[in-house]
Amino acid sequence: MAEKEFKNFVEITKRLRRECPWDKEQTHNSIRHSLIEETYEVVEALDSNNMNELKRELGDLLLHVVFHANIAEENNEFTLKEVIELISTKLVFRHPHIFGDAKVTGTENIIQNWEKLKMKEGRESLMDGVPKELPALLRAHRLTDKASRVGFDWEKKEDAWKKVDEEMHELHQAIESGKQEKVEEEFGDLLFAMVNYSRFIKVNPENALRQTVDKFISRFKYIEKRLKEVGKDIHSSSLEEMDKLWNEAKKQK
Repeated sequence: MAEKEFKNFVEITKRLRRECPWDKEQTHNSIRHSLIEETYEVVEALDSNNMNELKRELGDLLLHVVFHANIAEENNEFTLKEVIELISTKLVFRHPHIFGDAKVTGTENIIQNWEKLKMKEGRESLMDGVPKELPALLRAHRLTDKASRVGFDWEKKEDAWKKVDEEMHELHQAIESGKQEKVEEEFGDLLFAMVNYSRFIKVNPENALRQTVDKFISRFKYIEKRLKEVGKDIHSSSLEEMDKLWNEAKKQK
């Protein structure tokens, strides 16, 4: 059990609020950006499968959870105790197949019940509860997934792909029209259709794009490195030279 360690940790954070000038000045909004940054650092540690870094980053994230609770307690908004009680109550309520008498047939059934239970908590729409701050690809994936839980979905992946083809055609038409606003709209529709299709092939679009971006960075850095080795600057290199090195990079493991 880590009860002693957790209490000691909370006391450290409270002392910082009392004695450190910088910590005393912080508000919910002033450290908001840091909370987002720390969350992404946790994700990065997960992506790299670096458990030592994950351990470190989870601590940083926990600091923000406790710090926000401390600020709230000082403002008579809520306490850390209430935060813990609320999440405990929520977990028990949303798992009636564990803490109650509900019967489930599998994971899919559990997810469907989960959405129904969230609606009972006071949400007016299935679309509620997906943060606007999420990256757009991830948000689109979550929203279409939620809609699919009530049957608002294509029956087959082939149908979902036809929608991708349709949106691609509409994008081409918008480009030919020369209306930039329409081009942006249709480009968004195409991305959304691709995200929708990704569910049918069991691909998380956010993860897929992140991997591709990392791959692009790695290959581009290879180009820079190879050019530097022969005394060339990338700014004065031709596309043909960079293309050749790009293909070399693709062969690297």
